[in-house]
Amino acid sequence: MRIIGGRYRGRRITPPSGLRARPTTDFAREGLFNILSNRVDFEDITVLDLFSGTGCISYEFASRGAKEIHLVEKDIKHIAGIRKIIRELEFSNIKAIHIDVKAYLKTCTAKYDIVFADPPYELSWLKEIPDLVAGSGIIKEDGFFILEHPRDMSFGGHNLFFEHRNYGGVNFSFFRPAVKAG
Repeated sequence: MRIIGGRYRGRRITPPSGLRARPTTDFAREGLFNILSNRVDFEDITVLDLFSGTGCISYEFASRGAKEIHLVEKDIKHIAGIRKIIRELEFSNIKAIHIDVKAYLKTCTAKYDIVFADPPYELSWLKEIPDLVAGSGIIKEDGFFILEHPRDMSFGGHNLFFEHRNYGGVNFSFFRPAVKAG
């Protein structure tokens, strides 16, 4: 695994052996960050990375100078590996949080410009994630949510959906935040 862009571009990351995570491919990360570089000023954004796994998405945001990144991962081995890499690379803008995603969404009071989620593809409640994230109120009014998901899943009919991108077997669906009535 390597960091695709920014200050640490080309830097190889070696996660601990035996991880059960499926890291987003280099090809898909490069495509995603090309899209994002045309939409956001990385230095001005706050990011939430859900189901962080190896932490590769957070490292990409940090390498590009994102103001603040919170990453959420419930697996103790994964979070230990992520914290080790954060220390090694001296990423002061990443805060690793060891908690279940549903619990975090229920208790989080922060607001983010970008929320990214790369859940396990076999997760029984994967289809519910856009509604859980939107319903939590954690996306800033002009922010958005990106969900990585398998190709056999479509979110095109979701009321907050606005874009889909495909990079090989990796699919990203983009969602706007829920608009508050009133």
